[in-house]
Amino acid sequence: MTRDDLTFLKMNGIGNEIVVVDLRGRPERMTAAAARAIAALPGAHFDQLMVLYDARTPGTDAFMRIYNIDGSESFACGNGTRCVSRRLFDSTGRDRLTLETRAGLLAVSDNADGRVTVDMGEPRFDWRDIPLAEPFADTRAIELQVGPIDAPLLHSPAVANIGNPHAIFWVDDVEAYDLASIGPMLENHPLFPERANISLAHVTSPSSLTLKVWERGAGLTRACGSAACAAAVSAARTKRTGRQVTVTLPGGKLDIDWTAGNRILMTGPTEFEHDGRLPPSIFAAA
Repeated sequence: MTRDDLTFLKMNGIGNEIVVVDLRGRPERMTAAAARAIAALPGAHFDQLMVLYDARTPGTDAFMRIYNIDGSESFACGNGTRCVSRRLFDSTGRDRLTLETRAGLLAVSDNADGRVTVDMGEPRFDWRDIPLAEPFADTRAIELQVGPIDAPLLHSPAVANIGNPHAIFWVDDVEAYDLASIGPMLENHPLFPERANISLAHVTSPSSLTLKVWERGAGLTRACGSAACAAAVSAARTKRTGRQVTVTLPGGKLDIDWTAGNRILMTGPTEFEHDGRLPPSIFAAA
């Protein structure tokens, strides 16, 4: 292969479609237009695009930027981080990595069962940090509803920031709502100046919940790692569950541990699908 060759890896984390592009040691830089162009290529459709650059901070292994299918940037993607780490573990023989994103450092470890654990950092609950457009003293349940005032379809979501803004509505059945219709409106609600990921969560036991997610900039996806983390910590914060839960999404299960030290550890599998070549013009055309 020559230096003009650019390749991508197509992977998934419990159904969350991920494409990985490694630009370490290369001059190219990703743009929103290039990300959208990659998503349109045969075999390169993604929910999130993970782009690796040379490390910026001593002690880290790479700097990573994350793009949604619409070209917008995301600051967190737990499933994508696991996919990137799986490939780096396999290529280096190591079992621990530190990746840097615009949201901070992520410590990642390989497990004996082949799953990958990502330290997603500390959750943020203050309304300014989510962010919200107006003050709320208690973000365990904010004033937001869908439908008539006297009989709302959805209401009182918990909100949190896990690298991205998240709103979690508690329901008895995640399939009882048309999230494909409701999601876009809530994602772009004026209360969320940076838009938000919208989740429907059903608590099934003190240590488990079921989740369905409309992702900011991506739409309905089979899995969202940061949403699973947001739902898990919000469930524990509202006394619906304990601090260790299994979150079941349409694509599979993630184990979330909100530690006593206020770190969120997310553990789950990854799958390699195929690789492919990017046309040299993809960045020039951007």
